[in-house]
Amino acid sequence: MEFAGFQLRNNLFVAPMAGVTDRPFRQLCKKLGAGLAVSEMVTSNSLLYGSAKTLRRANHDGEVEPISVQIAGADPKMMAEAARHNVDNGAQIIDINMGCPAKKVCNVMAGSALMQHEQLVGEILDAVVGAVPNTPVTLKFRTGWNIANKNAPNIARIAESAGVRAVAIHGRTRCQQYTGEAEYDTIAYVKTLVKIPVIANGDITTPEKAKFVLDKTGADGIMIGRAAQGRPWLFREIEHYLKTGEKLPPAPVAEIHAILMAHLDDLYAFYGVETGVKVARKHISWYTKGLIGSAAFRKVMNTLPTLEEQRTAVDSFFLRYAEEHAHLQYEDNKTAEEALAA
Repeated sequence: MEFAGFQLRNNLFVAPMAGVTDRPFRQLCKKLGAGLAVSEMVTSNSLLYGSAKTLRRANHDGEVEPISVQIAGADPKMMAEAARHNVDNGAQIIDINMGCPAKKVCNVMAGSALMQHEQLVGEILDAVVGAVPNTPVTLKFRTGWNIANKNAPNIARIAESAGVRAVAIHGRTRCQQYTGEAEYDTIAYVKTLVKIPVIANGDITTPEKAKFVLDKTGADGIMIGRAAQGRPWLFREIEHYLKTGEKLPPAPVAEIHAILMAHLDDLYAFYGVETGVKVARKHISWYTKGLIGSAAFRKVMNTLPTLEEQRTAVDSFFLRYAEEHAHLQYEDNKTAEEALAA
């Protein structure tokens, strides 16, 4: 896919997720089939540029290009400065967050709260595009603020007029958070209004659902977030299905074991051992959620304080699991999607 001046492997995007899409996770998703992975949200507050969290989020050493960095804020001048700062530090695409529904973000009028103020949206987009004229700017937002105010079509037209190169739309309003089901009619309508690429996001959990959403919306690509937590190989499954119309066989337990162990090593190296062990716990939980016999393992694993104990516990669990099962088996005959959604 040609996207914002870059040639991507495909039209599958990793959604930016705070606390999830760090460099190790982005690299893993790209290795396993994603065409582009957007960074975690980076603050536009220059006072925090030197904080450990912001520095980690801006760390792209060795990452497969293009490097897309998402910035968040509500002040046009600060957002423009944040764009320049991140481009100076390696960003090749600047993505603007107007989709995050979290209260702590919306309470400072950032994220999806901005959709209530279309004039301010235009000012922010004009400022950012103008600040980095040689760097493509993209925008992520929702269908609207609430059900009665689905103004995604207006926001998309404002974005195109400002020179934004592509938009990604989550099929829920801000007030819906992540409840209910995503709808795609609004995304399909936006696609008829603008000439820039439109990426569809929301509830894409299987290869079949990916094809359905592409067909339903006419979107140029799809963006996957929560469904890839603990299941980064979903991207290669979707890539294969879209190319061939056939589903890949399930990954063997031994391969998933190897993927997870490599992921853990990357986390330890990226965060340092102490923080890495803590961050790794949530990923291990996602990888094993819903698996037959995994509840007791997770309970113990979350109490283990050292890298060595954590790695040994994961090794032991998956080696035993591989002896009993060729592929991952979920409780109550659930699919992986059902188990992860539970």
